[in-house]
Amino acid sequence: MELKENTPARISRRKYEETHKTERKSQYKVWGTSIDRKFAEEIEEFLIKHKLSKVDLISAGFARLKEYVENKKE
Repeated sequence: MELKENTPARISRRKYEETHKTERKSQYKVWGTSIDRKFAEEIEEFLIKHKLSKVDLISAGFARLKEYVENKKE
């Protein structure tokens, strides 16, 4: 694979990424996971229809799961 020519913009981006890599990793977490395509498409359609983000989905799901676990202990 041949690398593209270095331009000032590319050099600047690489330098920025290298400088802020640890900061970015400490602030954000990426979960590499897979789900069934039909289920994923159903979720995406729902989110688009209701103008929600995947972060909204995760936050609401986690809050509900915490409630479920806490009530189950009682």
